[in-house]
Amino acid sequence: MIDLTRNEQALEKNIEKAKEKNIIIPTIAQMKNPELIPDGIKEKLKNVGLWDVNPLNLFRISWKNEQKESGGLYGSSNYIVLPSELTGVKAKIICMIGKWFPTGCHKVGASFGCLAPRLITGQFDTTYHKAVWPSTGNYCRGGAFNSKLLGADSIAILPAEMSKERFEWLHSIAGEVIATPGCESNVKEIFDKTWELKTTRKDVLIFNQFEEMGNYLWHYNVTGSAIADAYEEMKQPGDRFAGAVFTSGSAGTMASGDYLKEKYPTAKLGVGEALQCPTLLNNGFGGHRIEGIGDKHVPWIHNVKNTDMVIDIDDEDSQKLIRFLNEPVGREYLVKELGVSPEFVELLSYFGISGIANMLCAIKMAKYYEMTEHDVIATVMTDSASMYGSRIKELQEENGAYTPTMAAVDYAKHIASIKTDNMQELTYIDRKRVHNLKYYTWVEQQGRTAEELNALWYDDEHTWGAVRREAGAIDELIHEFNERTGLLKNL
Repeated sequence: MIDLTRNEQALEKNIEKAKEKNIIIPTIAQMKNPELIPDGIKEKLKNVGLWDVNPLNLFRISWKNEQKESGGLYGSSNYIVLPSELTGVKAKIICMIGKWFPTGCHKVGASFGCLAPRLITGQFDTTYHKAVWPSTGNYCRGGAFNSKLLGADSIAILPAEMSKERFEWLHSIAGEVIATPGCESNVKEIFDKTWELKTTRKDVLIFNQFEEMGNYLWHYNVTGSAIADAYEEMKQPGDRFAGAVFTSGSAGTMASGDYLKEKYPTAKLGVGEALQCPTLLNNGFGGHRIEGIGDKHVPWIHNVKNTDMVIDIDDEDSQKLIRFLNEPVGREYLVKELGVSPEFVELLSYFGISGIANMLCAIKMAKYYEMTEHDVIATVMTDSASMYGSRIKELQEENGAYTPTMAAVDYAKHIASIKTDNMQELTYIDRKRVHNLKYYTWVEQQGRTAEELNALWYDDEHTWGAVRREAGAIDELIHEFNERTGLLKNL
């Protein structure tokens, strides 16, 4: 469970800091359903930009933001449905849009789920502690942003080989930025740095997304319900919710799959990873280029027992397709050769590299289960192409100008030819194998116990189930916090 023990002395300091900086904290219920947000907050948001370092943007941590860079309010879930002309499968694939979160990525929600419970209980003291955000990319961006909005100092940790855009923005928002050796799959190096900070500094509190149950809780409640709302809005007579699939960074988004399987019991849940680092598929290791995925370990917060399938994606596919979907020549090919509507082509900038990998995972799931036009699969576009301008430029320099021939080859090789290789439908024993891999990271290296590990497998009621039920208790503490600041009364 998430520890909600109070430190009243530090809590009072956080309340005073909130008064000083006009910080009102949203509830999880309001993130799920923005209609619950007070009208006074909505009125003020009309003058706030989506990326502004303004505490009011805490109320934009939602999948239901209006698609505006400034002054937007709320609507239905942000999603697109991929046309079969693009995917080559009959199944309908829902892709949730991460671009319209503050920072342009849904990780701002996951980091809120980790920090907020500590702040409203006083376990995190905003006048003393620094929030440490270990990440393979977007999570530390969201964490640094939330820290700033909540009046806290932050330290961002991410691999040195992440995109230039991430580092440039982080240096403008985080108190300190630490680059660790390696690429997306070098997670142990990140963990090593957090342990160094933890053992040498008393003023830090680590928010490790790979083990923080607040990450799981936020996605279960907010992302899960947003996907369900999107499906209920788009479904046609005879449709069924057939499955969801998400590449595993911290595995937080996988928690939304737990929510969806409860709501739609026949649905399948798949987890994706890079073929170049097939940890879940066959205990493998290696480096890869799908930014935002953390590998060579199984996250503590991945409820493996509820996962039906592992799907591996070649990182070359996502690299080639980031150009295909964003270069004018590639888009022209989609319209003229494949019959994709020009209106839909304008939406392709919503795909970042991990979003492309998620799309490919969904295509493989649809092919494996021989899904029909009445089957609906859900996934997410974590961020957007705007986060990868430097990567596209690198590919342009490496491979030259994009040509119609390159577009035809890229579509044929990296979408149309996608097969059901390098994936596995998990039996009970297969799931136990993947779950047991947690031992080597979390028990041997990170201080967890074998008893805790076994509880995640054998005792759902007091582990995963207990966390799912904590949203209400956290919201009550948020209401109390806001009541004590008195700021809501003055709106």
